[in-house]
Amino acid sequence: MNAAQTLTPKSLADFLLHVAVIRPVFIWGPPGIGKSSIVQRFAQEVGLPCVSLLGSQLAPEDLIGVPQIVGGKSRFCPPTVIAREEPYCLFLDELNACSQEVQKAFYSLIHERRLGEYQLPSGSIVLGAGNRAQDSAIVKPMSSALMNRMVHVQLQASHRDWMEWAYQNELHPLVLDYLQNRPDHLWSQPPKTEEPFSTPRSWHMLSDGLREYGDDLTDTALELLACGCLTPSHAGQFKAFVKQVRSRYRLGAILEGKLSWPHAPEDRDVLYFLSQSLRAHLVKELPATREGLGAQHRELAHRAKALIKDLAALSFEMAQMVVARQDGQGLPDWFLMEVVRDLPRLVEKRHGA
Repeated sequence: MNAAQTLTPKSLADFLLHVAVIRPVFIWGPPGIGKSSIVQRFAQEVGLPCVSLLGSQLAPEDLIGVPQIVGGKSRFCPPTVIAREEPYCLFLDELNACSQEVQKAFYSLIHERRLGEYQLPSGSIVLGAGNRAQDSAIVKPMSSALMNRMVHVQLQASHRDWMEWAYQNELHPLVLDYLQNRPDHLWSQPPKTEEPFSTPRSWHMLSDGLREYGDDLTDTALELLACGCLTPSHAGQFKAFVKQVRSRYRLGAILEGKLSWPHAPEDRDVLYFLSQSLRAHLVKELPATREGLGAQHRELAHRAKALIKDLAALSFEMAQMVVARQDGQGLPDWFLMEVVRDLPRLVEKRHGA
């Protein structure tokens, strides 16, 4: 399911403050982008304890309870984790991973904030979250009756929001520096096969592992951590980045002309990372049209063309990679026209491939 409206973590937090206090909200999104942590922070902000229920692990009796005889009459007694006297935030995580029977048990809880004879205390908030079918996650079709009881939004990863949070929480400097250079590596689409993939959560896990190793981080340990947390291609580039940091190479120094491209065979992975970083830097910094060009942009474009030319002498394939479109993103057309004019062989080779 793709909700009509897509929000970043910051805009979602503001949306919850205005809407979730009056109506249940369901947050759609891929794994690992922070749905649960946003709900927990929201609960803290409104001064309510947060009670989380995992839909994939629930049975109907976990909600409605079991029947007991009270005063000669049978009544269902919901569990104490739900049946509270003070208002709280009830977070139904992985709601669309539970069975149809459990979904039915949620009908009155979500719409009327009631379970049998138990009524949630006034001021309580109900929120739900779940992954999408395209995320290769465990999901079940959500009934139309349940869908219609909630306001639906979709959460997307935001590099700016996450980096602000990461700096505040002092994540490992290698992770922070890498993602400053490669904002496009913060999140990747969940793969169809069983392998790690990059998400804000997996970068956080990598940061924790790096901190635990500290100065004892070996190349072997680095490879284990990176390959165990990240998309394979991202893991390889992160390892090259760390190697670059430990060596003398920096993209900024290369752009300033203080250093040249690394050319030793053992630095091939560093060269690959730096060329990818140059491409990401140009995509981010160069304006889409000539009308937005300033003196700083012209200087960057001039230096970039010279660097691409030098890179082609070392690796034609990597130079092609810099000017090629990747994941729907490419360098501005005006810059590519200048590359065609100044480096026609590179572009002709790329189009002929």
